[in-house]
Formats: sequence, C-alpha cells, structure tokens
Amino acid sequence: MEPTDLAFAGVSRQAELVRSGEVSSRELVELYLGRIDRLQPQLNCFSKVMGERALAEGQQADARRGAHAERPLLGVPVAVKDVHDVAGEVTTMGTAAHDGRPAARDSEIVRRIRSAGAVIIGKTTTPELAIMGDTEGLAFGVTRNPWDLDRSAGGSSGGSGAAVAAGLCAAATASDGAGSIRYPAANCGLFGLKPQRDRVSLAPWREHWHGLSVNGFEARSVRDTALLLDLAADHPPERPFAEAAASPPGSLRVAVSVKPPPFLLPPSPLMRVHPELSGAVEDTAGLLRSLGHAVEQRDPDYGFASADVVTRYLRGIADDARAMARPERLQRRTRGIARLGRIYNDRLLGMALAREAGHAERLGRLFRDHDVLLTPMTARPPVRAGQWEGLPGLPTVLGMTRVYPFAVIWNMTGQPAAAVPAGLSSDGLPIAVQLVGRPGDEATLLSLAAQIEAERRWPDRRPPLSYV
Repeated sequence: MEPTDLAFAGVSRQAELVRSGEVSSRELVELYLGRIDRLQPQLNCFSKVMGERALAEGQQADARRGAHAERPLLGVPVAVKDVHDVAGEVTTMGTAAHDGRPAARDSEIVRRIRSAGAVIIGKTTTPELAIMGDTEGLAFGVTRNPWDLDRSAGGSSGGSGAAVAAGLCAAATASDGAGSIRYPAANCGLFGLKPQRDRVSLAPWREHWHGLSVNGFEARSVRDTALLLDLAADHPPERPFAEAAASPPGSLRVAVSVKPPPFLLPPSPLMRVHPELSGAVEDTAGLLRSLGHAVEQRDPDYGFASADVVTRYLRGIADDARAMARPERLQRRTRGIARLGRIYNDRLLGMALAREAGHAERLGRLFRDHDVLLTPMTARPPVRAGQWEGLPGLPTVLGMTRVYPFAVIWNMTGQPAAAVPAGLSSDGLPIAVQLVGRPGDEATLLSLAAQIEAERRWPDRRPPLSYV
C-alpha cells in the first residue's frame, strides 16, 4: 500500500493490517510523525507531539502482536484532544491558565482506547477552555483547515478534525458541548457523531457545562466511528454499534428542516441559511428518497429552549474559568464570556435545568412520527480562520450563533446527532448536513449514515494538502 493511502486507511483498516502483519505499528507511527513534521507548521493542529513516546508504544504494540495479543486497535496511532488527560502530559485546555502539572492518569476515554491497543501520538489543539466554534487563541495560535489554510477547521475539536482530515493520525478523541465534534467534522469532510449523553464517560469529570458536554471522536468513516464508540462506551447498547453500522437501516421516516432555532429575538436576517447549505439538505433529502426512505418537511418545535441552552453554556464557561489555577492568564475574550456567565446565578441555572424535561418532550414530539431529523449542520460554509480572534466576548458569542445555530439544542436534550459530509461548496470546501436521532438511538444514525457514505464515498476524498 502506498504511504499516503496507508495514512488515510482509518483505524479499522490499519488495525487489520497490523493484525495480519502487513504493516507494523512502528511503521505507522513513523509514517505519521513524518507527515506531522511536514504539515504541522501549516496546520497548527497539535499542541504536543509525543514522538519518542509514540515510537516506544509502537514498539510495544509490535511485541504484543508477536506474542499473539488480541486487541482491536493494537498499534493504531490515535491523537487526543487537549481537554483529555494523558498520564504524564499536561492537559492545557487550550490555555496558559493551567497549573502546569502533568496528569497523574489517563481520562477514561483515553484509558479505554489505550487498553484497546491504540498508540497515542500527540495532543491536538483546542480554543481556550474549548469555548469556540473555531480553534484559535493566544496559547497555541490558529488551527487551519487542510482544505484551505485560510479557512477555519471548526472548533472546539478543530485540532482533532484537521489532524484526521490531513492524514496525521488515524482518528482522534473529541468532545462536544455545543457542536464541537460536529463542526470540525463538517468543516474538514469527516463523519462526526455526538453520542447520547452519558454514553461515553467524561471521567475524571462528573459532568461538564451542566449536562451539555459529551465525549466522542473525529474519524473519516462511519465504520471507524462505530468501532471507536463500541470501545469507549460506558453504557454499551445491546447490539454493537459496529454491527448497526454494517446493517441496512430499512425504510425510515425522515423529517427535514432548514429553520434555525430562534437564538436572536426577534429573528434576524443574519440567521438565514446560506443557499449552498440549504441546497445540501435538499440534495440529501433527494438521495434519501431515492434510497426508499419517506421524507417530508417538518420543523421542530424549538420554543425558547435556546435561552436555557445559553444559560448552561455561559455558566459552564464561567465555572471553568473560575476553576483555573491562573485565571489572570485567560485571554480577554474568555474573561468577557465568563462575566456573561456569572450573570446566571444558581437560581437561574436551576430554573434552566428544571425546564429541560419540558423542552425535550416538546422537541421529542417530532420523533413520534419520524425516525430521524435532517437539518443543515452549519448556516455557512467554513468561515475565515481566526474569524473571531481579537473580538470581545459578546460579539464572539453572537457571531457564532449566526454560523452554528443547529447543533447545541441537541446537547440540551442529550440525544445523538451527527455531521454527515454532503459534498463540496463552490469554493471546494467541505459542507455537511446534520442527522438527529431519537434518544439513545445512535444505531439508526450509524446505519443511515453508512448508507449515505456508500453513495457519496466521502472517505475517498482528501484535501489537496494531504499529498504534500
């Protein structure tokens, strides 16, 4: 296999190649370290490359294979978002305000993939405290999209998304508190699934952003995502996700909506969806009809759920900022957003949390008649890299709601949602649609997304930079 093809083979295929002896783990690590050496200066997607450690882990993986060890990810190089602990490494959270102490142990998501045999090749960039839909900040600079270095890789898992898209690792851990798995996947041409709340452990955190945040992965294919989710799941389903991804979905009832939730009151013309994104939804709806699914237009009843989402998001940022060892080192924008969050005292937060069940019931009425909801993933194609760099807190938050209105509602309800590639924009940039499933029903999203992948074959597309 050609080196570039091997770099883009994905976790499932690479694991098969290591098991068969066709390639060694050390060869994979060396391949990726060489690509990182060439492309990291342009992409800035790693905050820490763990080269010597990864080579040693690759050597150990090869020794285990020689001893006939059976591990599903044995020897496969995977990156870790710099909000997840790797034992012996500092977890920066994208900021200089941390305490500088190396983590004593792996986060649970890292422990699980390492137990499955993965080799940790490095930590990927994230905006300060993972608060942005772009990956930018004073601590590590701007992470760039491998499809166009002038465009955003998305956030807050932008380093993970750019690294996987550019073929610098087989997959990467990610987290999603307001769309942060799905936006980088959309911007970088990947499949990004936000799992059901509590599906994947947040440990050592008990919860994050008052129930909005979940852990997951950036990966090229549905098959890879399903495998990783099976390995990381704290509450696995009765039927493995990999089996669901390999099974046809049957005939589904699909609701389609391009109506954004009302984040701005009164509704603003700035919230209109770009024609190329609404067109991607129409094209996907047509594809689904051709595959035998019943597709009809229906808007979710969002009500005023967004107000309570904003309460939890902003208060969560304020809590994170308060917990930092050196809060004076936080950048001005983060301090401004934290000040907004402190407006929401415990009483207001409690009221917002208490209303979750009512919001979920109202939004859930759509899923009594439909199996899946199809929406745009974003309202705009990938924005300029560093789009909000240097802006104060409030303009940043308002700017992000205009680009990313469709994702965070489903963090509040906790149900699974996925970014599914839908081709390229007129500028040659990846664009995506969003599939939302019933609570606990990642299986249907994986099965349907795999059917779409078989038609669109997005894992075969690589950014021009990947051939450097």
